[in-house]
Amino acid sequence: MSASQSATTHLCNDIDIYSLTVDSKVSSRFAHTVVTSRVVNKGSAAREATFQMELPRKAFITNFSMIIDGVTYPGNIKEKAAAQEQYSAAVARGESAGLVKTTGRKTEQFQVAVSVAPAAKVTFELVYEELLARHLGVYELLLKVRPQQLVKHLQMDIHIFEPQGITFLETESTFMTNELAEALTTSQNKTKAHIRFKPTLSQQQKSPGQQDTILDGNFIVRYDVNRTVSGGSIQIENGYFVHYFAPEGLSAIPKNVIFVIDKSGSMMGKKIQQTREALIKILGDLGSHDQFNLISFSGEATQWKRGLLPASAENVKEAKSYAAGIQAQGGTNINDAMLMAVQLLERANREELLPARSVTLIILLTDGDPTVGETNPSRIQKNVREAIHGQHSLFCLGFGFDVSYAFLEKMALENGGLARRIYEDSDSALQLQDFYQEVANPLLKLVAFEYPSNAVEAVTQDNFRLFFKGSELVVAGKLRDQSPDVLSAKVRGQLHTENVTFVMESRVVEQESEFRSPKYIFHSFMERLWAYLTIQQLLEQTVSASDAEKQALEARALSLSLNYSFVTPLTSMVITKPEGQEQSQVAEKPVENENRQGTVHSGHLSFRFHSVGDRISRITGSERGEDGGRGY
Repeated sequence: MSASQSATTHLCNDIDIYSLTVDSKVSSRFAHTVVTSRVVNKGSAAREATFQMELPRKAFITNFSMIIDGVTYPGNIKEKAAAQEQYSAAVARGESAGLVKTTGRKTEQFQVAVSVAPAAKVTFELVYEELLARHLGVYELLLKVRPQQLVKHLQMDIHIFEPQGITFLETESTFMTNELAEALTTSQNKTKAHIRFKPTLSQQQKSPGQQDTILDGNFIVRYDVNRTVSGGSIQIENGYFVHYFAPEGLSAIPKNVIFVIDKSGSMMGKKIQQTREALIKILGDLGSHDQFNLISFSGEATQWKRGLLPASAENVKEAKSYAAGIQAQGGTNINDAMLMAVQLLERANREELLPARSVTLIILLTDGDPTVGETNPSRIQKNVREAIHGQHSLFCLGFGFDVSYAFLEKMALENGGLARRIYEDSDSALQLQDFYQEVANPLLKLVAFEYPSNAVEAVTQDNFRLFFKGSELVVAGKLRDQSPDVLSAKVRGQLHTENVTFVMESRVVEQESEFRSPKYIFHSFMERLWAYLTIQQLLEQTVSASDAEKQALEARALSLSLNYSFVTPLTSMVITKPEGQEQSQVAEKPVENENRQGTVHSGHLSFRFHSVGDRISRITGSERGEDGGRGY
């Protein structure tokens, strides 16, 4: 988070941030974060103050306001078309207006600028909400700390309430020193935790007497919760419920995995080196009950071995040797490589070489568009969808910013998997390994949640192809007005050895009272969580929907976005400004857009505005953020 002066250096001493606070309330994994920045213009002339905040990409902004000399200027959330109309009208009148868009690996940036009169004070307040997903066994709350100057009153408060009980809690910071550690206090009991970070001016200094701040980076809170044998917890508040499901103690289901590796010329150099490095580590992590094969492709696709091989020490050693020798050159024939992977699995199935109840996965890693063989993306998607026919799960890893990520995402979502972007950084090999760890241990297949129809009116997604170790399945729903006193649920799934049914119950009145009174909870959060999850899933469904279905899905998502004041890819927030300044700015949720070549760019695009009469100056940032990617 930062509230800073404009890009011009000589304004540094005039705009002073005298207070910067972050208040984050996490209730049952749903985080509600309020960032408040108070600034004053100490100069003798009007100066521009820019409020800039990096927030998690999966978060939705819900509110923004500015208070200038006691007058509040709110941000209003509208349908994107209406907001765009207001923005265009402002531009036509010769007033500056702006679309604020930026993305990073895990974050995106919100930014707004306002002119501040001498001695005047401005309060900026931004509110956003997000569901913390369980990833490799922990929930993570990420806060960016970047004030860009020493701040007299700087305070972060994180309140966590987890009715299941908190089993593990840690904080990590990229800027922590021994002196700053004294400003950090953590208190915790069975279900609650409070983390406070309140550094003094001297603790913020890079060195004594200097005005530079040491605070610049990530502040992360990680935790996990208690789990019953059934692995489920149903929590109820204000007529809505959320069902968290992450059973412990299950054995991993054997997997048959095909790695499909792009070795075309564009992978030459660091990319192929990091891919080899990651592949060697991943092969070493295969379980003794797993089977695998490798397909590498450029203009043509090549199978390492004819069929699936058991992950024995000898086979893994030979595969590592093969992986170490993969060289990059030639074109990109994604279609043939993918169909070869499916045919390999189908042949193994016909020859009864797939262990009963095992899981079949295809993991595709590519950095480019198809250039050889079938090159039409929609035909490749159709070919792959028809070949897989719902029998295997496809995971697509897009390496770098030139990859056609939307093409890969649709292909993965149509085939029961997901897509991830792998960022071209020194840690690319680790990113690949981390992704593999997420899918390395499937514990349950074909998971279905069931609720009595006389109790539940609407639910989010309640069927999941796979459940992986370290993750969590979340279903939220709305209770009927006359629902029974006890909400029961069944979760059915397939283990490696048998079918299984988990049964759990939750007493409505008991649960309602648990969430009613505590001040560390923001209320009606479960209804908002239900809306947040529904919107996310509707937007995901639009990726692989037909045009007619897409319209209906977007209409539902838009209605919920407006009802619950979420800035989503379908809505925008119009930020009103004082008379005589730029009349409006429009904050939008960044989305993956394809350029004419089908390439996706997720780089910075932000606008900074100066006094009225100046032309709009557009500042385009680098092609990549610091830490980005689409999280699941």
